[in-house]
Amino acid sequence: MTIHWQNGRLTALLVRWLAVSVLIVTAGWYMIFMPGKSWSDQVPPLSAEEQLIHDNLKRHVVMLAQQIGERNVWNAQALLGASRYIRQTLENLGYRVRVQSFESAEMTVQNLEVELPGVRLPQEVIVFGAHYDSVLGTPGANDNASGIAALLEIARLMAGKKPARTLRLVAFANEEAPFFDSDEMGSKVYAKRASQRNEDIKAMVSLEMIGYYSDKRGSQRYPFPFSIFYPDTANFVGFVGNLSSRRLVRQALGAFRASTAFPSEGLAAPSWVTGVAWSDHWSFWQVGYPAIMITDTAFFRYEHYHRPTDTSDKLDYQSMARVTRGLLDVAIELAGH
Repeated sequence: MTIHWQNGRLTALLVRWLAVSVLIVTAGWYMIFMPGKSWSDQVPPLSAEEQLIHDNLKRHVVMLAQQIGERNVWNAQALLGASRYIRQTLENLGYRVRVQSFESAEMTVQNLEVELPGVRLPQEVIVFGAHYDSVLGTPGANDNASGIAALLEIARLMAGKKPARTLRLVAFANEEAPFFDSDEMGSKVYAKRASQRNEDIKAMVSLEMIGYYSDKRGSQRYPFPFSIFYPDTANFVGFVGNLSSRRLVRQALGAFRASTAFPSEGLAAPSWVTGVAWSDHWSFWQVGYPAIMITDTAFFRYEHYHRPTDTSDKLDYQSMARVTRGLLDVAIELAGH
């Protein structure tokens, strides 16, 4: 009797362990399985088009991080200067810039938006966005002049095109602390208004720190347990979303991999995983829109994150150019053509 009872107990434990193991493997597969394959061959030289993108990206980052410098409500003139620069750049490309103003820390701050109206499905909206403020104490070259520079280049490359869906390109104020997750966060103000207007936003793509890459082994870290599944070399760009945005992560990453000779990884994970929600895409999740972040993974590889040393000379503009050109194809895929 004792032997049978012990054998039964052991069998039950084994069944439970197997069930838990299968559940963990299935959940892991669901989060990390992505279409296509990350580029693993030697990266080719920049094309003439990519070289122009490279030069423009560097010019934008130097202007925002070096000439304008630290940009936030405590450096109000610099924040306004960044807003003017972004607006002037977009207007020089032929866009009409729409301004969404709101009050923050006793000053008026601005979200800046341009739009390419959809020709077949104008009511369906795709948003590409990046924040132009920097955290207190840093010039914010990677965080987030790099994202704004890419947004401006996508605007240049898309100018005059006629997408099927409406494509909006938005520069947000006030992403950084203490405004993140507050009513004075620029993207939250924007997403809330879109929801109130019942706008049909099909996808939001947040460009958040895309400027730093390394071929050194051990240069990339992750929150547990993702180091088991992803490379330890920081030479890739990441596509990140929550579980509800998994389809969007896969669609965007698939479009990038289909056209771009640059390493890439994707993840759709619970929003409580460290870093997954840390940008403007979070604001769109709060009102039910699918949204993802494009990132070099920030503090998981970049030692200058939120430091005075986050300067324009730290960035890899060749890699940024390849990533930005690939993101143009993502925008075209999502907006339709």
